Amino acid sequence: MNAPWIARQTSDLLAQRGHAWLLQGPSGLGQYELALALASAWLCEKPTVQGACGDCPSCHAIAVRTHADLAVLMPETVMIDLGWPLSEKAQDDIDKKTRKPSKEIRVDAMRDAVEFSQRTDARGRGKAVLVFPAERMNTITANALLKTLEEPPGDVRFVLATEASHTLLPTIRSRCLAHTMKWPEADEALAWLTEQGLQGPEASALLRSAGGRPTDVLRQTEAGLSPAWWAALPKAMRQGDARHLADLSPAQAIDALQKLCHDLLLRQLGAAPRFFEGAQLPDSKASTAVLTDWFKRLMQSARTAEHPFNAGLMLEALTSDAQQTLLSKG
Repeated sequence: MNAPWIARQTSDLLAQRGHAWLLQGPSGLGQYELALALASAWLCEKPTVQGACGDCPSCHAIAVRTHADLAVLMPETVMIDLGWPLSEKAQDDIDKKTRKPSKEIRVDAMRDAVEFSQRTDARGRGKAVLVFPAERMNTITANALLKTLEEPPGDVRFVLATEASHTLLPTIRSRCLAHTMKWPEADEALAWLTEQGLQGPEASALLRSAGGRPTDVLRQTEAGLSPAWWAALPKAMRQGDARHLADLSPAQAIDALQKLCHDLLLRQLGAAPRFFEGAQLPDSKASTAVLTDWFKRLMQSARTAEHPFNAGLMLEALTSDAQQTLLSKG
């Protein structure tokens, strides 16, 4: 990801000292990309003030996911999505269908990382541990990491990236230097999205629906969420058409409905919508109190969205709740 706002932040962070960084901010701003850029620069054999060279054996090893001095801690689902190899045992378990890929950072993976941090580096540039998304650590996993952060071996550095820093243990946050992700300017984000293959009008519409967060735009396109899909969402929910959400995960559906609810609340307050064009919002007499209650229910649903008992039933329930809210008379 050669995004200019990531490059600027990489250079800024490399100019500072610290053995552990916490990159924090809402989704879509490039936390993972910045974390990987930092780790790559730390391990690079010919680094510059801008970051890793991209050409040395160390950089090539990271590019093909085989660097001996880089430990990556992620949920197995995220590792698969981002092309990182699982441990031999984990891959064997999943291949044999003994279990499904984990959506949390597993305790045994953290223990392996702690052991890794205590070994001698292989390439003479120290070692790096990358944790993403850090909020996917449970209490046991986080405590295992905490002990290493409190007494780090001299040649290992950590970078934790999160989209929900408030959920991390306070002791984890206190052991790291915090960096809040910078938002790109709209013109800069649109230019970058065009480089990724999106057309101007499409990029502009999707950047709006993503709340100005460019890497969320790419997630939207991967999920098939086009500008036309976003424009049709309010009407579909008013009509109770659950088919409009059928291709989404519960978490994706909740995110979309939260954006709709957010913009309806803004309209109630006389403010301009953020995610939708004003003409796309449905006529609704739902009061501020009714919309606020809906938003609270969506937040409650988000807590179990990663582990729904039945995803299809959850999508139907979300649609029904949206319809009842939009048709409310007060």
